[in-house]
This record gives sequence, C-alpha cells and structure tokens, in this order.
Amino acid sequence: MRIVTRRQFLEGSATGIVAAGWGASSLCAQDWAQQAVDKSPRRHEMVQVKYGARALDTFISYPQSQGKSPAVVMLHDVIAFAPWFENVADKFAEAGYIGVAPDMLSGRTPDERKATKTPEGKNLGPARRLPLDQVTADLNALTDYARKLPGCNGKVCVVGFSWGGDEAFRFALGRRDLAAAFIFYGKCTEPDKIPNIQAPVYGFYAGTDTNVGATIPETTEKMKAAGKFYDPLIFEGAGHGFMQAGASPNAKEADKKAWDASWVKLKALRPKFD
Repeated sequence: MRIVTRRQFLEGSATGIVAAGWGASSLCAQDWAQQAVDKSPRRHEMVQVKYGARALDTFISYPQSQGKSPAVVMLHDVIAFAPWFENVADKFAEAGYIGVAPDMLSGRTPDERKATKTPEGKNLGPARRLPLDQVTADLNALTDYARKLPGCNGKVCVVGFSWGGDEAFRFALGRRDLAAAFIFYGKCTEPDKIPNIQAPVYGFYAGTDTNVGATIPETTEKMKAAGKFYDPLIFEGAGHGFMQAGASPNAKEADKKAWDASWVKLKALRPKFD
C-alpha cells in the first residue's frame, strides 16, 4: 500500500475533470466542499488499494468514535472523483461509518478521462467506458480492503451516486456478504438477477429525475416478488445529483432538504450495522 498526499490526489482528480470536458469552473464551484473537508475534525488518509497490477487511489475518512465501525465503499458519478465526493466520505464518517472513496478512473490517462459525445451531442462521462469486469474486480478488492481495516467491525456496505448508483446496485446483485447497498439516483441495470441479491437495498431518489424514476416501479415489483428488501425514498422537487448540489452554499431548497433527509436516514440506519 502506497500513501499518496491529498494534494497529489486532488490535482489528479482536477486533471480528470477538466479532461472530461466539464471544465475548471466545475472545480471552482466545489471550493466549499474542499474547505469543509479541510476543516473537518475527522482523520483522513490517502492510500492506494492494490491488487494484481491495479492500484486504486482512495480517500478514507474515519469516525471519531473509539469503537469499531462499519465501512462504506463508495462509487462516484460518471465524471470523476471530485471534492464533493470527498466531502460525502467525510459526512459518512460523521455519521459513524468509515468512508472509503476510490477514484474508479485510477490509472487512466488524460485522454482516457475525456468525455465522448452521444449522437445527440451530450457529454458521455468516462466512467461509463470502464469495463464492467474491471469495475467488479475493483469493488471486490475495495470491499476486502475495507473489511480488513483495523477500525472496521467487519460490516461493509456499498454506496453509489448516479453511474456509481447503477454499479453499486449491480455489485450487490453478485456480492453476497454486503451489509447493505445505498443507491443514490441509480438504476438496477440487471433486474433479472434480483433473486441473487442478499443485502438490503436503500434507495435515495430525486423527484424530478424522470429517467431513473421511471425504473423504480419495476425494481420495486421485482424485489418484492423475489422476497428482497427494498426501501426507496423519493425526495419531491429534488434534482439528480442532490448529494452534490444539496450541500452547496447556494443549494436549491429541494436539494438541500434531500441532502439533509438522506443523512437523517443514514444515521438512523447506522445501529443496524454494529
């Protein structure tokens, strides 16, 4: 395991975001998130989680409690690791979880981190070009790593946002020893595999997100038919990405309410993973 500095990590993330085509303004708009983490009283470290020839640059945030805690392996959105994601990891630590936040684009060149265009001319984030087998292998390595952390009580959850939500759900369909899956505005992309899932699934969705929202009824029906636990929360008026936008100082009221309500729920769930 190689320790990397936070500055090196964030500089690499900044390069990825700019290369992806979202521009430096995206980073400047997240100064509040970086400042919040800088001021946090919780312990952070930057590590590389290695398996085989692969190394995942990973930010870890630890709770201040003396006892052992569950861990959450996190998946960012389709763009890249960014300050908002680091801030969410720190908030998980505040809620009593060890936040394990990898850059899933680790090892990618600036060109490989660039966005491509859909036929409609929209940006297509680089994470969607990651091989699914690699994503699964990364998540298996990260889960194993998190479980072995000295401060972990052996319980590991997976959490994802947007693209990361899709992949967290997909991972939970195959990994049988997860304590839970927290899905933020992500889809179940392989509904036929729902009977395989073992972990309870908690969904956090934006009321104005009609794309993801359209999939919730089918997921609910299939999870119920398979006898699986699925608890979807839909925050009316909130937009896709509220776990980034809702923490911003100039957040819209609905996004801020969704951010606050999500942490109330996650903190209430925390004792289930002792």
